[in-house]
Amino acid sequence: MPSAEPTAPSLARDGEILRLHGDLVADCIDALWPLALEQLAGVRQIDVAGVGRVDSSGVALLAELAERAGGADITGDPPGLAALRAAYRLGPNLGYVA
Repeated sequence: MPSAEPTAPSLARDGEILRLHGDLVADCIDALWPLALEQLAGVRQIDVAGVGRVDSSGVALLAELAERAGGADITGDPPGLAALRAAYRLGPNLGYVA
């Protein structure tokens, strides 16, 4: 059975928190990247509780954002994140764990 159409991702800044919503999947994250970079200064936490699902492209986006924000905490556990984190041996903030 084909998967449902992805929900377009969006973001909102709330103080030191960058809140992401929608699906962080390859088909729809390109437009999110420049918007997220514009909002990244001063971010200490990236909240993905509002994310519907995430694939490897979404994990790459989150890892890069967290690193560029100086190691921002990633909170929330959308479907797909835990499995990809384990498969790629990534820590809680999506940094590589040897």
